[in-house]
Amino acid sequence: MGASDPEVAPWARGGAAGMAGAGAGAGARGGAAAGVEARARDPPPAHRAHPRHPRPAAQPSARRMEGSSGGLGSGDNAPTTEALFVALGAGVTALSHPLLYVKLLIQVGHEPMPPTIGTNVLGRKVLYLPSFFTYAKYIVQVDGKIGLFRGLSPRLMSNALSTVTRGSMKKVFPPDEIEQVSNKDDMKTSLKKVVKETSYEMMMQCVSRMLAHPLHVISMRCMVQFVGREAKYSGVLSSIGKIFKEEGLLGFFVGLIPHLLGDVVFLWGCNLLAHFINAYLVDDSFSQALAIRSYTKFVMGIAVSMLTYPFLLVGDLMAVNNCGLQAGLPPYSPVFKSWIHCWKYLSVQGQLFRGSSLLFRRVSSGSCFALE
Repeated sequence: MGASDPEVAPWARGGAAGMAGAGAGAGARGGAAAGVEARARDPPPAHRAHPRHPRPAAQPSARRMEGSSGGLGSGDNAPTTEALFVALGAGVTALSHPLLYVKLLIQVGHEPMPPTIGTNVLGRKVLYLPSFFTYAKYIVQVDGKIGLFRGLSPRLMSNALSTVTRGSMKKVFPPDEIEQVSNKDDMKTSLKKVVKETSYEMMMQCVSRMLAHPLHVISMRCMVQFVGREAKYSGVLSSIGKIFKEEGLLGFFVGLIPHLLGDVVFLWGCNLLAHFINAYLVDDSFSQALAIRSYTKFVMGIAVSMLTYPFLLVGDLMAVNNCGLQAGLPPYSPVFKSWIHCWKYLSVQGQLFRGSSLLFRRVSSGSCFALE
């Protein structure tokens, strides 16, 4: 989604690796459920208990053994596990920050370097805008290597707050154990479980998004200051004071609605598509059925994230629009009345996917650049 940050998704927009892990877990649960169903259809013959050979004592269930084993995320290790997730998330955020930084500058329409002439697959001459690597090199020339990490601090705080919020919600509202059913005869029951699981994920994502969005707004504004070389937003605390003084409480939540809509569409689209594919297109008799199911959600996440990219773009543009920075004012951007106005404007300009590609960026037909 940005997915964006607390992003994603969702994997999101949140992370392809996280979705792959979720898909693998679902596949494993599906295999376990299939095994249970097979044993239920073909029960072992009943034996009469012999007085000299009493039946063995019942073994504890897997859930009880997991809860008492002191494994990862259980008992006293829960705070340590949560801190580990926060630390890992901070590392991934820091490593990926230059990528997000360049993407945001492209989203707001900042193109400081002229395009170059190249050829497409048909051999025709076309204009290409600078790729991510060329753009990043330009930022280093202007601000040094440390300039690639402008706006990182509030983004780290935003992601950490999102992670802690999701962990706390899981403790207050623990999810029910949901098994993935792959049998077509159980499609109705399986769909209900998918809907229940997706509703739970949507609740957590929306709450964490709303709590972390003010820090996301500050991070976006810190980064786009590169366009006009401003220094209005220099720190988290001072930025909070400026936004509250100039825009009030609502200033912290500009661009929130398109981000929430993108998250909701992403979650439902990804989970439902993966469910129907696993239930209808992947046959249980196929030897690699479990392996295919484990990657279905990951692949669907990539496809759906491309479709929901306009929500991410509109949300980021609204976060910096008309905030006193050059990147959010004409000629870079009109002053938008609402996120719907922003969406319509980008749609008319054919720019709803601006910034979605960072490697091969062709000049659009409506651009001011032209071949000589």
